[in-house]
Amino acid sequence: MLWSFIKIAVFLIAVTGVTYGAMTLASSADGVQVVLAGVEYNLGPVQAIIAALVLILAVFIFLKLVGFVVALLRFLVGDETALTRYFDRSRERRGYKALADGMISVASGEGRLAYSQAKKAQRLLGRPELTNLLVAQAAETKGDTKKATEAYKLLLSDQRTRFIGVRGLMRQKLAEGDTDTALALAQKAYALKPSHEETQDTLLKLSTEKGEWSDARKVISYKRHSGLLPKDVAKRRDAVLALQEAKGILDEGASIEAREAAIAANKSSPDLIPAAALAARSYIEKGKPKNAERVIRKAWEAQPHPDLASAYAAILPDETPQARLKRFQKLLVLRPDHEETRLLRAELNIAAENFPEARRALGNLADTHPTSRVLAIMAAVERGEGSDDAVVRGWLAKALTAPRGPQWCCDACQNIQSEWTPVCDNCGGFDTLSWREPPKSDQPLPHGAEMLPLIVGAPAVMTESEAGRNAEEAGIEVEEAEIVTGATEEPPADEISTGSDPSMSAGTGEDQKKSALG
Repeated sequence: MLWSFIKIAVFLIAVTGVTYGAMTLASSADGVQVVLAGVEYNLGPVQAIIAALVLILAVFIFLKLVGFVVALLRFLVGDETALTRYFDRSRERRGYKALADGMISVASGEGRLAYSQAKKAQRLLGRPELTNLLVAQAAETKGDTKKATEAYKLLLSDQRTRFIGVRGLMRQKLAEGDTDTALALAQKAYALKPSHEETQDTLLKLSTEKGEWSDARKVISYKRHSGLLPKDVAKRRDAVLALQEAKGILDEGASIEAREAAIAANKSSPDLIPAAALAARSYIEKGKPKNAERVIRKAWEAQPHPDLASAYAAILPDETPQARLKRFQKLLVLRPDHEETRLLRAELNIAAENFPEARRALGNLADTHPTSRVLAIMAAVERGEGSDDAVVRGWLAKALTAPRGPQWCCDACQNIQSEWTPVCDNCGGFDTLSWREPPKSDQPLPHGAEMLPLIVGAPAVMTESEAGRNAEEAGIEVEEAEIVTGATEEPPADEISTGSDPSMSAGTGEDQKKSALG
């Protein structure tokens, strides 16, 4: 500001002086006398003004020539001058043009042209933070992964481009299938820039695949606090990861840490069934049965599940069937109309040998939702009430081909798993397993197994002629039917009792087998 004022003041003073001199010359009648080399020259006012202007112009041209000579000499000795700046600007313009052309070529998929323009820009600009990135992208477009890797490694030397280099190498390793190295690079990239969403998602996916639950929980925590995930979703996913971390600790034998982790997972998401079951067993090991009961009841109220019933039974493992039935009433009254509650009530009554009450607990489930577990319980009820062996075998035969009921099913790919895991074994989806009945398949069972109830008997006793007619309609000869019937021998009484036959237990899958019958 001050320097600008000084320049304006000097300009005004110069203009004022020139104007005053011109006015003085114009008012002078004699003009100006100039003596040069002993010769006297008389100039009029106009001639004097012209001579002054020519003199000023000559001095200006002389000074410019002197400056040019000095700049030329400095250019020759290597100093920065106007000439060097001119050539530098020309080279810079050509370099940025090559850089822009290379970026356009990368975007259009012309790998070779992009690579040549990138090398040209690299030669002209001398800006490795720009040109190395373009070289890497052009090499990838061209399909030359070796040169792309070299370019990404060069980016690691500059702190400004270090993240770009790590991310580029990570993506290369993912494309090659080297997930171990990709995980290590994802961890470095996340440490450099934790707010980068792609890096967060990549680290979360690789961590869950490799069982690095602590890293995955860090990502979920950051997403929650930065607002990238809703609070309830983040709490649910953190509980899922904490539960799996607790299982890992339990496998290593550190039971105290496992108990604390399981309890923390249940507190984060009380409706997560595996977390509730594991937390309840942790409380039981710590000698806190009331806490275990509270956890199970809260989870049962959200969704009844055989694992919860099994954990509830483990609170008092040595009680009599009658005492267990009485104690379970606190649990059964929470969701009395739920199918799992009705099945559990029926199993408890079977264990207590109260078969009429078990039948009343089932109600019409054998007609409305005949799963393997329902039909197996019906067989146990029939056996307990003294029905014919043909009736019992009929229920068991129907159970062989009936749907298995609710299972751990992936919501993304419909894959069925025997145990809950945070990641689907088939599609790799995170927290996609839910306890539900999978979609029914219209594919017929092989070898005519769907005809077993017609062959070996059904709840309603059939005559031999009806059985033969049904076998003929199914394309099975009567002799074959006799062979199958003979293969299905009457099971011993102790195998149909509620305490030994796996089909009489609380479920037909791995989770359903955890019955509350003891």
